[in-house]
Amino acid sequence: MSQRDPIRVFVTHCFEEGDDYLRVFEYIESAQNFYYKNCSAPEVRPPIGGQEGLREELRRQIAPAEVVIALSSLYPQQQDLLVFQLNYAKASDKPVLLLPHFGLEQPRAKPLNGLFDETVSWDERALVDAVKRQARHEDTTRWDTIEFKLD
Repeated sequence: MSQRDPIRVFVTHCFEEGDDYLRVFEYIESAQNFYYKNCSAPEVRPPIGGQEGLREELRRQIAPAEVVIALSSLYPQQQDLLVFQLNYAKASDKPVLLLPHFGLEQPRAKPLNGLFDETVSWDERALVDAVKRQARHEDTTRWDTIEFKLD
């Protein structure tokens, strides 16, 4: 991964930029030396075609991605579109990371079981490490360094 070869990321959406969608990018933007390309385009809503038009646009956006970040917060209001995105990602052999609803301890919806490869917490470091691991099979061997002073 470099500036010339960024990781291609798709974040699930229902053709709007919700809080969790924007938060994902706040987290990965704050990571140092992490280069990515956003393949998701929630602002591109097909004007015609109904439900199948929406699905075709989602297929087009997911196709170039190396990893899919699934927002479980979409499930309550748009379960059909979320499940469709995850099914398409799995059928296309794309790894899927599941992020829980931010700030809520809710049990995972049963229809999502089996549609993701890894669950990630809302932590910048954990998210970036999981994206690298799933997209490029890069294991990060980061160590926390704690400095303290002995008197």
